[in-house]
Amino acid sequence: MTDADLIAACRQGSSRAQKLLYERFSGLMLSVCLRYLRRREDAEEALIVGFTKVFRALDQYRHEGSFEGWIRRIVVNEALGMLRRKEPLHLAIDDLTYDTPTTPAEAESRLNADDMLALLAELPAGYRTVFNLYALEGYTHPEIGELLGISEGTSKSQLSKARAMLQRRLAVANAQAQPAASTSSPKELYAVGRY
Repeated sequence: MTDADLIAACRQGSSRAQKLLYERFSGLMLSVCLRYLRRREDAEEALIVGFTKVFRALDQYRHEGSFEGWIRRIVVNEALGMLRRKEPLHLAIDDLTYDTPTTPAEAESRLNADDMLALLAELPAGYRTVFNLYALEGYTHPEIGELLGISEGTSKSQLSKARAMLQRRLAVANAQAQPAASTSSPKELYAVGRY
C-alpha cells in the first residue's frame, strides 16, 4: 500500500490504515525523538502525541513534498515541546574541556553510528537540540531561532560549541578505541595507561 493509499484510507477513518501508517513510520520517528530527549519514556510519549497530531491533521497534508518529512516536522515539534518542559535549553560552558585536542572533521572515526549517537546524546540540551535541527534535520539558523525562541546568532553559537564539544569527545573516544601501536614497548604503554 502506497503512502497516498494509506492517507486516503486514514482520512476515511480506517483503523487498519492508521495502524499500518504508524507501523511504517514509528520506528524512524522514535529515533528522531530519541535524538532530542534523553529518556526513552519521554521520546515514546512525544512519538505517541506526535502521531495523534498527525492523524488529526491528515486533512491538511497537501501531497507537496515527502509525507515522511511532513510527519517528521510534526514529531520534531512535539519532541521540542517536551524538551522545553523537561530540560532547560541553556548553555553549559562548564562542560567543555579545553585541553583535549580536536579531531579534523574528515578524520576516520573508529566509532560506530550508535557510539556517535551516544556522544550526541551526552551534549547539553541546547547544544544537542541546535545540532540536531541544523545538521540532521536541515533547518536553517533563522528557522531554528524561530522554533526555539532564540536569536539566529545564538543558534550559530550553540552549533559551533556543539561541534567543538563533539570533536573533543570524538578525539577522546577514538583515542580510547585505538589499539596500541606495535612499536611501543610495554614500559611506554604502561606510562600512557594503555598497558
